[in-house]
Amino acid sequence: MQTYDILHTDKELLKKWYHLLQLGRAIDDKAPIYLLQSLGWSFHAPYAGHDGIQLAMGQVFTVGKDFLFPYYRDLLVALSAGMTAEEIILNGLSKATDLTGGGRHMSNHFSKHEWHIENISSATASHDQHAVGVARAMVYYNHPGVVITSHGEASVSEGYVYEAINGASTERLPVIFVFQDNGYGISVPKKDQTANRKVADNFSGFKNLKIIHCNGKDVFDSMNAMTEAKAYALSTRNPVIVQANCVRIGAHSNSDKHSLYRDDNELTYVKQADPLQKFKRMLLRYERFTEEELKQIEADVKKELSAASRKAIAAPDPDPATVDDFVLPPAYSSKLYPEGTHTHDGPKINLVTAINETLKAEFHHNPDTFIWGQDVANKEKGGVFNVTKGMQQEFGDDRVFNAPIAEDYIVGTANGMSRFDEKIRIVIEGAEFADYFWPAMNQYVECTHEYWRSNGKFVPNITMRLASGGYIGGGLYHSQTIEGALSTLPGARIVYPSFADDAAGLLRTSMRSKGFTVFMEPKALYNATEAATPIPPDFEVPFGKARIRHSGDELTLVTYGNTTHFCLQVARKLAESEQRSIEVIDLRSLIPLDTETIFESVKKTGKVLVVHEDKTFSGFGAEIVAQINEQCFQHLDAPVQRVGARFTPVGFHPNFEKVILPDEKRILDAVKQLLEY
Repeated sequence: MQTYDILHTDKELLKKWYHLLQLGRAIDDKAPIYLLQSLGWSFHAPYAGHDGIQLAMGQVFTVGKDFLFPYYRDLLVALSAGMTAEEIILNGLSKATDLTGGGRHMSNHFSKHEWHIENISSATASHDQHAVGVARAMVYYNHPGVVITSHGEASVSEGYVYEAINGASTERLPVIFVFQDNGYGISVPKKDQTANRKVADNFSGFKNLKIIHCNGKDVFDSMNAMTEAKAYALSTRNPVIVQANCVRIGAHSNSDKHSLYRDDNELTYVKQADPLQKFKRMLLRYERFTEEELKQIEADVKKELSAASRKAIAAPDPDPATVDDFVLPPAYSSKLYPEGTHTHDGPKINLVTAINETLKAEFHHNPDTFIWGQDVANKEKGGVFNVTKGMQQEFGDDRVFNAPIAEDYIVGTANGMSRFDEKIRIVIEGAEFADYFWPAMNQYVECTHEYWRSNGKFVPNITMRLASGGYIGGGLYHSQTIEGALSTLPGARIVYPSFADDAAGLLRTSMRSKGFTVFMEPKALYNATEAATPIPPDFEVPFGKARIRHSGDELTLVTYGNTTHFCLQVARKLAESEQRSIEVIDLRSLIPLDTETIFESVKKTGKVLVVHEDKTFSGFGAEIVAQINEQCFQHLDAPVQRVGARFTPVGFHPNFEKVILPDEKRILDAVKQLLEY
């Protein structure tokens, strides 16, 4: 393994390093000037004081083999890895040609998708889980590379960092976690973050994990640490933590006034500890360069920065007309079943079997398909509801496996693994029950942002299954349905079948489509006879296509999930007992929403009742009502009404569940009242 020192490192390499250090610092110093000139860079987190470790990270990164996840302070990392000054400045000025997001993402977030310098979130260190997911794919596909992920020491307080390091150690994955320790999390000193003086020591008991400490201010110590870390990760396929001791010379960012929490002595010390000046003094002291040679490099840097700045300033600004681009990617399009309906006659298959058989069929269809979650694959166990029963035996534990009880990790590593190759399709159980999904909301948000934030360069190809809803006596943590909350975030499709054929068809479309889809499964219907249907082979249901389950012309019931069956019972009873004509629309897909079918029905009937299991207050039905009022008000003969759950959690005792969740009687009473309006 190569080691570096001032005397034996090749002079051309030293020249390259000095050029990069000077160029990075020149950009770092110029960033606030762009803001003063009202040109951009309204968020800037200076890296000065982290020079050694940031140079080293970029230098050990190999384009085409490695993945790099730099955080918002890693300007020099990106530059050292090969990005140009112009590319860095384009991001700072939020230009349309910015490689990170064309002005969609914050400044000081540097990426280059084709090189796998990854686009990351501003929720610092959440990308550790993406790094672990990529490394999982590297091991599966025998890819000879490592993943480098970076952030400050304060970010290690986040639970998702622990989950990532625990997962990488458990799965034995080649991830290098770099902690750039400058002593502060914005203004919070590290003594308030962790009991250990060096936060990496919190992980000293982890099996399969190597910890390396280095001086992040020193180029040679940092290069040796990163070189050792990469060699270890490559040879053992195990993770490494590199803790780099740095100083933060400037404030946390341009909106932080560090003189409010750092005294004059400290500010004097950090300036004296400037790594760039130390490196320059070493080059001169050991006579590797003359003053004139270094001045020439510095002059070259000024010219390079000036040229890059002129080009970046002249680049076009983002076009606001493109704002709606890249919210959702194009979906898989069915040619055999464009409306998602069929007339197939055969044995009825229940909903849980339909999902299980579709999963297996799609695993055969695409060998680059994977599934994981809690309790999904251990011997004969196939999850709480046997949805994945038999899959591990058929497809092996490399493609079907259990995850730790860490919902954020389940979703985050799916995001990461899908970065390795766009042919990969991932199915996850986001939680054993939808009620337990909330710890994963951070990574849910990331999945919804990725496509838009990256200007269409990356989208996680994930189908996230959630066993949802009540009517099983499950109480607060086994009976909730959460689509109303999830639907407020653009960037995810949300589907919610009520019958076995639609479950099979929507799942197939989800798994064949690009993008992030939430597949909500009404668990009370898994084995219900009323949800069982014949299913044609390879049945497909397009996104955004509702299904009229019962035709009528007096009133429209708009529904989905468990309440679809209550609505159908009401429509049939009224048809038989009172000859009333009720139309029942099973939405199937919430995002995208089939407003065309809804509006056509409203124009025909003039009266609408929206029914769902979720709470009436702020439930998804409120959006449906709003759109009907906006687009079809002139066709209404009565106010649009809703039936949903009470605005309480779902209680455990049957008496509570009965009074909280909607049922057939409540729907029937509401329909009769609306018919009489």
